[in-house]
Amino acid sequence: MFRSLGFRGGIHPPKYKNPTADSPIEVLPPPAKVIIPVLQHTGPCASILVKRGDRVRLGQLIAEPSSPDSAAVHSSVSGVVLSVANFPHPLGAHVLAAEIENDGQDLAVETAGIDTPWKEAAPQEIVRKIFSCGVVGMGGTGVPAQVNLLPPANNPVDTVIVDCTGCEPFAVADLRLVKEHTDEILTGALIVRKILGAKRAIVVADSSAADVASSLSDACKDEKFHDLSVALVRPKYPQSDEKILVRTLTKREIPSGGTPADAGCAVHNAATILAIARSVLSGTPLYQRTLTAGGPCVSTPKNLLVRLGTPVRNVLEFCGTDLQRTKKVVMGGPMRGSAQAELDAPVLKTTYGVFAFDTLVPGVRNYNCIGCGRCTRACPMRLSPAYLMRFTDKNNVIDAQHWGVADCIECGSCAYVCPAKINLVHFMKLGKYRVKNAAASRAAPGAAA
Repeated sequence: MFRSLGFRGGIHPPKYKNPTADSPIEVLPPPAKVIIPVLQHTGPCASILVKRGDRVRLGQLIAEPSSPDSAAVHSSVSGVVLSVANFPHPLGAHVLAAEIENDGQDLAVETAGIDTPWKEAAPQEIVRKIFSCGVVGMGGTGVPAQVNLLPPANNPVDTVIVDCTGCEPFAVADLRLVKEHTDEILTGALIVRKILGAKRAIVVADSSAADVASSLSDACKDEKFHDLSVALVRPKYPQSDEKILVRTLTKREIPSGGTPADAGCAVHNAATILAIARSVLSGTPLYQRTLTAGGPCVSTPKNLLVRLGTPVRNVLEFCGTDLQRTKKVVMGGPMRGSAQAELDAPVLKTTYGVFAFDTLVPGVRNYNCIGCGRCTRACPMRLSPAYLMRFTDKNNVIDAQHWGVADCIECGSCAYVCPAKINLVHFMKLGKYRVKNAAASRAAPGAAA
């Protein structure tokens, strides 16, 4: 086991994990109807395959990948397609989705793992199965799993990192997965290691979560997991970001605009690894996920296994949420999640938490920076958020790009420590958007040299 490791910058927000840390994962009863978007991942939308009136089964493919960097979408219930139309999406837009009425029977399609034992199978065969099951990064990124499992030939991967830290406040679901499905997760880590031909696989746990670290260490003593090692990282946010983990564990830097593969690494979180294992071993498509439901307005916080497409309202009501007192609902973590405008927005593959809060903070506040430098000290990417905020506010795209706005991981550490309460993440996102647009304009046909 590695010694406890850390990184420069970051913050220590209250964790608020006690209400659910020891709560076993419960199954949320499937809703009367689900709304399943064709976009639950980065990359192009999946291509819808069903229409109104079609009968579907649990686990049936209802939208196929439209490109190698897209992801398949499967039905999370059996029943009848009521409509295929634009519905509210957790990211704020309206996105094409299939509305399916649940018949309550859970009639499922037949599934099977790969034809040969995974240790003997060709990596391409394993990746094809993962691709067909619609697995994506479930820690919030939504990157289709096959993208990270098929790095360019000139970027060989020698290190697989499995993130079991769960550093977001309130969010406990991944930690419960590690405790309740340790063997499956470690098997998934070995599968990914085989696919990539990596020399080593490191399972990372938070040193403050002693029970999780103990479960992993005990399991790795088994002969079948002897190729895995466990590393402990000191409790600090945002320790679970892939760039931070790569730097902390390997001392390598992911280049600006690059991916972990550019540093010879592949990073997956615990939920993603579990989904990979189940797709390979049993052919189970990704149609449900675990999440934590909590927050000040939730009377009974829980860790839940939820069908994809379930309205967030159902999750909150199941946990006894006082919706009259609730002023903000966040999907994802409190630090990096998205506030919801509609409670009919569905749970996605990337939804690891649903939290209800009784306070509301304005999205943009025009306060003056006092030049204290706290944001710079807190930034784990070694940026200067105050300067980037000024460049973005003045639409100075050149300086924003030169000072590294594209390297911001949008963790929110800068905004958390800012005494002037400036929403620095808003300016980071806006700056990245403007830099991207400027680059696209320069690359457009007919653009001035």
